[in-house]
Amino acid sequence: MVTSSRFFGSIPLEELAGLPSFYLPTPSYDRKHIAYYWDKTGRLELYVMATTPGASPRKVSDGQLPKALHAGFCWTRDSKAILYAKDTDGDEQHNIWRMNVETGEAEQLTDNQKAQEYPVEVSPDNTKLLVGSNLRGQFNLYALDLATHEYTQLTDYAFPVFTGRWSPDGKQITYVTNETDNLKNSDVYLMNADGSDKQRIIQMRVGSQESISDWSDDGCYLSVQTDACGKHQIGVYELASGELRWFSPEDREIYAGPFSPDGKRVLGFDGEDAALNAVVYEVASGKRIDIELPPGMSFNGSWLDNDRFIINIMTPATRPELRDYRLTDGASSVMLLAEYGSIDPKLFVNNEYIWYPSSDGLKIPAILYRPRHLEPGKKYPAIVEVHGGPTGQFFRGSFDAYAQFLTDNGYIVLQPNPRGSTGYGVEFRDMARNDWGGGDLEDIAAGAEYLKSLPEVDPSRLAVFGGSYGGYMIFMAMTKKPHLWKAGVAWVGITDLLKLYASSMEHFKYYLREQMGDPEQNADLWRDRSAVNFVQHMTGKLLIIHGVNDPRCPIEQARIFRDRLLELDKVEGKDFEYVELGEEGHGSSDIQQKIRSYRLLVDFLQRSL
Repeated sequence: MVTSSRFFGSIPLEELAGLPSFYLPTPSYDRKHIAYYWDKTGRLELYVMATTPGASPRKVSDGQLPKALHAGFCWTRDSKAILYAKDTDGDEQHNIWRMNVETGEAEQLTDNQKAQEYPVEVSPDNTKLLVGSNLRGQFNLYALDLATHEYTQLTDYAFPVFTGRWSPDGKQITYVTNETDNLKNSDVYLMNADGSDKQRIIQMRVGSQESISDWSDDGCYLSVQTDACGKHQIGVYELASGELRWFSPEDREIYAGPFSPDGKRVLGFDGEDAALNAVVYEVASGKRIDIELPPGMSFNGSWLDNDRFIINIMTPATRPELRDYRLTDGASSVMLLAEYGSIDPKLFVNNEYIWYPSSDGLKIPAILYRPRHLEPGKKYPAIVEVHGGPTGQFFRGSFDAYAQFLTDNGYIVLQPNPRGSTGYGVEFRDMARNDWGGGDLEDIAAGAEYLKSLPEVDPSRLAVFGGSYGGYMIFMAMTKKPHLWKAGVAWVGITDLLKLYASSMEHFKYYLREQMGDPEQNADLWRDRSAVNFVQHMTGKLLIIHGVNDPRCPIEQARIFRDRLLELDKVEGKDFEYVELGEEGHGSSDIQQKIRSYRLLVDFLQRSL
């Protein structure tokens, strides 16, 4: 493909894409240390730092981690080791590894070439690791003996089992699955640690989604959430009595978090209006405790003691930093400072939170980015960016490096949360079920019309960009709404739903059926919502980017669309551009791979718009 690498903004691409980011800060069980992934060296490494004020981080690993961040890690109970998942070149066929936090020595514990394995939690006696895996077909829970490295299967459900937590005494495990015919449904279960005596303990109604976040240290309560009222509520379940108490109101999205060590408080996250903000509730009374965190979106919180928790905070114009917060006096200090290199943070712009009408009158929320200096009378190219999922969302409080770089280079960026997005209640979330590429596509098209109504936008220079489900929507937009777009960028997208289903793992098939119904009974719908069947309508220029090792949206999805373009006498390099990314799967957190993706995206847009 043709490349030019001529970027006109003030923010250098390679430096922005290469700014170090930290991931998954997790306290040890003794709460004396925090472990996290950090790419300060240019690639992901494991770091550990003490929780005392002013502590400095220490690098533990030396190249033993995966390049792409598709799975997390957990501490051993003695706080001496980290158990983590590692795949090969983004293929997500993770095996379990153990790393000594003192020496950095890494040991591979499993070697299952055709299975996904995700570490969940170490047993209280420090002898077993709870693992989620599709080792024997469907995604279920297993116990991995940390001495012998042998697996014991604990659950064997036809539908996937989500998450799991050991009871503090190690005798029981809670988990989430579904045994009803309603694929939306998820309930909370309890079993003995050996997998016996399984029983469902929480089901608000068939079709609602209940889940667990934490088990209090005294073993009395579970931190739980439900969407039975139409939005997510946080509450606690008392094991002894079976009593459920919901703390948050029914008209706000509040997600459940962990208990304080003494079990007297529980952390939650207010997810209303495309933001996340930490909240604290008293367990005994259910009363919300007022806290005043520094400005910004707060997320990924964990308790360090009964008064102090760590929290990630960022704004649209400031990168994430890790802070601690004390309830007693409201004091907060920075534990991991956001880095900017030579980039002046004043170059980053704030966004606007707007709503626009879709074709059927439904109001669609969106985040709008404008360049910081708009010249009067000048018309700018604009981009509609589509998020993944579809059960995901753009956050107005999030720092988005892609959006910042695009606006710095003179683009106006609209990030809609179309129907099917999370954060706006169950009804809105479920509007895309059995309708991928239908109402949601109309919402994206309405976003283009909204942009065209802005006096600073050039209506002849619109592009659409997205990855994963967003990539699916780009293929659909370019083929079913071709009159709107001069260009499109589809990254790790989907083009043929039936082929996707046939090649998917069982837990992915479950999600596809939940979202789009049975592929045989709904075959006509699945074909109608597959862009590969409408390639002949495409008029704009399309860039297709795909990782060759992607297990979620396999490379076949990109290749069949490319082959259909060639069958229609479309010319590669003129009508479309096609890039396969080796050593990469469904996206990557590796800095060099991020830089490559930034360059491909912006170079294509500058040449095509």
